Amino acid sequence: MFTGSNMKLMNSSKAKTFLKKIFSLLSVVRGYNILILIIAQYLASVFIFSSQKSIRYVFFDLDLLFIILASVCVVASGYIINNFYDVKVDRINRPIKTTLDNYVRQETKLSLYFFLNFLGFIFGWFVSWKAALFFAVYIFGIWFYSHKLKKYAFTGLISATVLTILPFFAVFVYYKNFSKIIFIHAIFLFLVIMVRELIKDLENIKGALANNYKTFSVVYGELKTKQLSIFLLVLTLIPEVFLLSYPAIGFMKYYFYLSFLVLIYVGFYLWKSNQQSEYTFLHNILKILLLIGVFSLVFIDPSLLIEKVIDRLN
Repeated sequence: MFTGSNMKLMNSSKAKTFLKKIFSLLSVVRGYNILILIIAQYLASVFIFSSQKSIRYVFFDLDLLFIILASVCVVASGYIINNFYDVKVDRINRPIKTTLDNYVRQETKLSLYFFLNFLGFIFGWFVSWKAALFFAVYIFGIWFYSHKLKKYAFTGLISATVLTILPFFAVFVYYKNFSKIIFIHAIFLFLVIMVRELIKDLENIKGALANNYKTFSVVYGELKTKQLSIFLLVLTLIPEVFLLSYPAIGFMKYYFYLSFLVLIYVGFYLWKSNQQSEYTFLHNILKILLLIGVFSLVFIDPSLLIEKVIDRLN
């Protein structure tokens, strides 16, 4: 017979196992990135894509909610399938994260992958058949990238960058805001994300070599990867100059001043780097820079934020 203490131990063990699985799933779907995606899409909707509409209108727009939910489901499922295909690579490059991810069985991950894709498609269908088609193509694109494209130099680099930006493209098309400033901002993001992907290639080169991935850094070597990264960093100056010339960006101009300094630092530090820890450091700097960019959207027009809050209170 089980004593009270034995039952407590069993319950405690079950609770710990359950928590480990929850943290494991959050690690696999990169819950932090998903949260940032939600915040970024809402902030972009309020301050860029629909700046003339109230906060109440944006946050209670069911179609926008369905687009964001579809994006979240599809991106989360993308992390799952990427984790599934990269398990051998991650054992070399990220042994601690791989240990945490393995608390959930692969069968469970795959079941969740198909379920999230189904949900993403359905949420898209609630908006329109075109939105459902967009997310269906997006789902296929993520799978094809994880299965094939990421193993090759240029296809892996370009497809990873495009797939990162696509959720914002869905919101952009929904609002039909085809202004020049949005395109220029998208070019800036595209270049920064591509540099981040190149640095991530350098960071993960050991796992790529061991598993015969033909990534850019494997095919062309560290020197060529650094040269291309620095060339792309120089190119970011072009959209930055254009953006700074637009009065419409308001106080967000200080973000672009900051990014100018940070990207110069990244370029110089990258040139002399040769250790995985140094590439990880640079990768994290670019992630933080992009994160700051998300929250800097509120500074495009602070008075607009005040007006929208007052409108919400009324």
